[in-house]
Amino acid sequence: MKIIHYAVVAVLILGAGYYLWMKPPSLNPIPDSRAAEALALVQSHQAQGYPTILQAMTEHVRSMSERNQVARLGEWRVKHVEGSQYEIRVWLRDQGTTGQWFEREFIWHADLSSKKVNAASLAADGVTPKEPDSVP
Repeated sequence: MKIIHYAVVAVLILGAGYYLWMKPPSLNPIPDSRAAEALALVQSHQAQGYPTILQAMTEHVRSMSERNQVARLGEWRVKHVEGSQYEIRVWLRDQGTTGQWFEREFIWHADLSSKKVNAASLAADGVTPKEPDSVP
């Protein structure tokens, strides 16, 4: 009887450990409030043709799905660069008609002091609108 008891406890401990190791990122919020602010600044920034960058990315995935093509949006990652500067990255994978996968990494730099977002990769440059040139 003790063996069954130990086996059940071991299975429960292993199951809990596996869950904690594999839990989705939405259950693991960003502990740094400034990093969370930088992520929100990028995701809510205006995109070309859409109200926000987040909406542009999710709409691309949805439209690919409607055309029976596969697209996957990766996890948003935030890295503190220096001072009030943060780097936000996300990858997007598209499956072409031949079955080959294409992966693009979108990178933005967010400055919390000036509340500015700048595209830092070619892929992000295609989503982020250009600021008008200031005329002296």
